[in-house]
Parts: sequence; structure tokens; C-alpha cells
Amino acid sequence: MKQIEKFFEQFLWNSRLVVIAAVIASLIGGLSMFLIATIDAYELVVHVAEYAFGGVSGEDRVMMRAETVAHIVELIDGYLLGTVMLIFSLGLYELFISKIDIAENTERGSKVLIIHSLDDLKSRLGKVVLMILIVRFFERAMVLPFETPLEGLYMGASIAFIGLALYLSHAGDSSSGH
Repeated sequence: MKQIEKFFEQFLWNSRLVVIAAVIASLIGGLSMFLIATIDAYELVVHVAEYAFGGVSGEDRVMMRAETVAHIVELIDGYLLGTVMLIFSLGLYELFISKIDIAENTERGSKVLIIHSLDDLKSRLGKVVLMILIVRFFERAMVLPFETPLEGLYMGASIAFIGLALYLSHAGDSSSGH
């Protein structure tokens, strides 16, 4: 009976290695987002060059400026999403497979990428997701037409709630010792 228990526990412990699939898929997803955002950054440079040197004027210039700002917000969004996937990949690996020795032993290693618990991973991911939501809100808010004063008040309240969310996410850091 002891032999069966030992075999089962070894099988159960080794089953954690199935997480490798999620680690690899998350890493590929994150790297893909970085590649897409970098390609978009190149397109942004082309767009800015057209804006600056293309002889665009008047209403077209205003439209191009708005498109450029929206493009920059999309870049931030893409890089943040890539970062989420990278943090998720590293966190899963550290929690289920093995500690990343080089990250812990390197002076220049980023402590933000060292994950100690599932709550730690959730907290770090939550903060990046919050930043993505803020960027998305900013992107949408830039093109909203305000037709009534109440809509302006709603925008102000939304900004206040975003500020509160940021405050609470950082207040949680200082109370938990991170």
C-alpha cells in the first residue's frame, strides 16, 4: 500500500508539469503582442513623418493628430498586454515548475518578475490589467462628444473612480509589505 501511495504522490507532483503548456503559450502570446506593438510603432513613425513633412494642413492635420494620439494609446495597450502575458508566463513557471535562479541572483534582475505566491501573481496581473483599462478608458474618452453638462460630470466621476482604484491598488502594496 505504501508503494502505491508513493507512486501516486509522485504522479500527482509531476502532473504540475502540464503547466509548461500554459507557460509556453503565454510566452508566445506575450512575444506576439510585443511584435505587433513594435510593428505598430514603426507605422506610427511613418504616420508622424507624414504629419510633420507631408504638407498636411487644416482639418486633415487635426484629424491626423487625433489618429496619432489614438495610435500611441493603442501602442501602450499592446505593450501592456504583452507585459501581462510575460508576467503570467513567468509567474506560472515560478509557482509550478521551478524558481528562476538567474532572476533571484542577478543584481539587475527585476524584482517585479519574481513571484512568490498565487496571490502575488494575481496582484501583479491585476495592476497591469488596471493600467490597460485606464489606457482603454483614455482612448475612448478622447473621442467622446460631450453634449450635456451631465456627461461632463460623468467623465469627472469616472476619472475620480480611476484615481481611487489606483490609490487603492497602491495602498494595498504598502499594507502588504511589497
